[in-house]
Amino acid sequence: MGTVSVDLFVTLDGVYQGPGGPDEDESGGFEHGGWQGAYLDEANGEAIGEGIERMDALLLGRRTYEIFASFWPHRGEEPIAVKFNAMPKFVVSRTLDAPGWAGTTALSDVAEVGALKERFDDIHVVGSGDLARSLLAAGLVDRLNLYLYPVALGSGKRLFDGDFGVPAAFALAQPPRAFPSGATLLVYAPAGPAVTGFDMSK
Repeated sequence: MGTVSVDLFVTLDGVYQGPGGPDEDESGGFEHGGWQGAYLDEANGEAIGEGIERMDALLLGRRTYEIFASFWPHRGEEPIAVKFNAMPKFVVSRTLDAPGWAGTTALSDVAEVGALKERFDDIHVVGSGDLARSLLAAGLVDRLNLYLYPVALGSGKRLFDGDFGVPAAFALAQPPRAFPSGATLLVYAPAGPAVTGFDMSK
C-alpha cells in the first residue's frame, strides 16, 4: 500500500499561498506572493529535490494544477520539469473533464484517492491546500512534509483554516532538518485524535 504525502511551503503564521512568485496566487487580494525565494539555499533545494525524486505520482487540486500545467511543460530539460512531465498526474476537480497536461487524469472526488494508494508507492500533493484539507478530513494523508520558513505575513491562505475534520494529533516521523537560511523541514504523521482536557492548574 502506497502513501500520500502533502508537501507544503508555509510561513511561521501558517500561510502557504503564493510562495513561488508575486502573481502566482493573488486570490483574496493576496499581495505577498514570492515570499519563499529569499529563504531558498542549496541545502533546502536539495531536500525539495530529494522528495520530488522519490515520488511516483503527483496529486493536485485544480488551482495548483493550472499553475503547474502552465509552467512545467515549458521548462525544457530542467530535472524537476522532466520528472513532473513524465510521471502520472492526478487533479481532483468536479469541473475539469479534459486536463491538457500530458499524463494527467481528472478525479471527481477525494474518495478516489484511496485507489491510487494501491497503484503507486509514493504519491505527493504539492501545495493544493484545499485538497490537502479534504484529504486530511478523509483520513487519506500519511505524511505532512512542512517546509517552514522564518517569515510571517499576517494574511493569506492557511492549511488549518476552516473545517479539516475532527481535531487531530500528529507525531514527528523523522528528526527536523534545518537549513542555513533558517528554514526547517518538519515531517509529521497522523497520530490519532487530539488529546485535550489537561488541567494545568492541578
